[in-house]
Amino acid sequence: MLLHNPLFGHPIHTDAYQWCGADIPGLANFKNLMTSTLLKSSVVPRLNYPTLYRLPNGLTIIAEQLPVEAVNLSLWLRVGSAVESDAINGMAHFLEHMVFKGTKKLESGEFERRIEERGALTNAATSQDYTQFYITAAPQHFAELAPLQIDVVLNPTIPDRAFERERLVVLEEIRRAQDNPRRRTYAFAMETAFDELPYRRPVLGPAAVIEQLTPQQMRDFHATYYQPDSITAVAAGNLPVQKLIEIVAEGFAEATGTKQSAWGMASESEFIAPQSEILALTPEPPFSEIVRREEVDESLQQARLVMLWRVPGMSQLHQTYALDILASILGHGRTSRLVQDLREDRRLVTHISASNMTYRQQGTFYISAQLPVENLPAVEAAIAQHIRTLQAEPVTEAEIARVRTQVANRFVFGNETPSERAGLYGYYQSMAGDLAPALNYPARIQAQGRTDLQLAAKRFLSPEAYGAVVLRPAF
Repeated sequence: MLLHNPLFGHPIHTDAYQWCGADIPGLANFKNLMTSTLLKSSVVPRLNYPTLYRLPNGLTIIAEQLPVEAVNLSLWLRVGSAVESDAINGMAHFLEHMVFKGTKKLESGEFERRIEERGALTNAATSQDYTQFYITAAPQHFAELAPLQIDVVLNPTIPDRAFERERLVVLEEIRRAQDNPRRRTYAFAMETAFDELPYRRPVLGPAAVIEQLTPQQMRDFHATYYQPDSITAVAAGNLPVQKLIEIVAEGFAEATGTKQSAWGMASESEFIAPQSEILALTPEPPFSEIVRREEVDESLQQARLVMLWRVPGMSQLHQTYALDILASILGHGRTSRLVQDLREDRRLVTHISASNMTYRQQGTFYISAQLPVENLPAVEAAIAQHIRTLQAEPVTEAEIARVRTQVANRFVFGNETPSERAGLYGYYQSMAGDLAPALNYPARIQAQGRTDLQLAAKRFLSPEAYGAVVLRPAF
């Protein structure tokens, strides 16, 4: 499964978190490694406090008890397609598939069988910057199933025959992606957006590369990147925090063969810290002119237009908040500027939206439209004019208030389930190395004023320099 997770609108659910190590058997000795931070937000009432532990082997565990009769365990790994070389592009996603093909303790299919017997759910996803595995189970089954999830992620045997069978599944997934107009458009847009950064490559990889990968290459990739210090394990649901921590930490200790009298007491030297080349790369400069790419797509009935700008990523997170708001003002909802002008009033497009897509090293401000081919020049010019207006005139207080309301509502409605909570915590801890951006997101949005938005538009969105991708129907 391929997952893309745009930052704006990501649900926010609490205003505080804490680090603590006492009161948990085996962790009292680690108390000196932990600190406590409280981040208060005036936007949304306080919910619960997620509790964060970091063990000596580098594993990060986040736990929270929720009054919902389910428990979710999400394992987030700081490895995605961005760490791959061109020669193994697609390896991270292929490995996500192979993780479920058995361990020394679990035959292929046994994990899924035991999950289904308990009425639980499991799935996985790969992106450019991370890979995620999760289960959701009833509280009374969590202690049984969580160690199985940890075992399949940390100890896949990657059998040769299963590898060859799954290669065919991945190749079929690539073919389906190539047959999807939306995903083709996105692929062309990313190739246009980045000249050097690995975000220009597909997460699934090219078929020609997948056809050449070997099981041993995958075993080496797994041994390098699937290490405890690359993992954030998030457990959320209706069990005491102490119990959640015990189950997860003991599951990792058993899976890594380091179970001793206290959790995680193996020497850190036993683990290989991944050295991702992506961390050494620098963001690419803004476009200095209009960079245009046009393609003919015989499957289309209407044209596709994408206009995009290179903008800050998670490594410059403080600069993304204003862009999140601008994306909403331009293209989120029926009352947004582009939708109201180009679809509702002038009827030049059948669909239009805007997103601020934030990857670890850099992001893209992305405007996408579906429209009759004869309207392409007018729509591109109109979008550029809307950018000029953002630069020349402050947005209205009503528009900012609409975005604040959206964020506050998503804060409440979008984080009610254990899987939603675990997804939020794991995403930000993996991408930013910190829970604070998730916990204070509404406050950051609240703090953005009209001047901040105008300055961001002037700094990052040029109406004379951007990437433009056009897909035209064949007729």
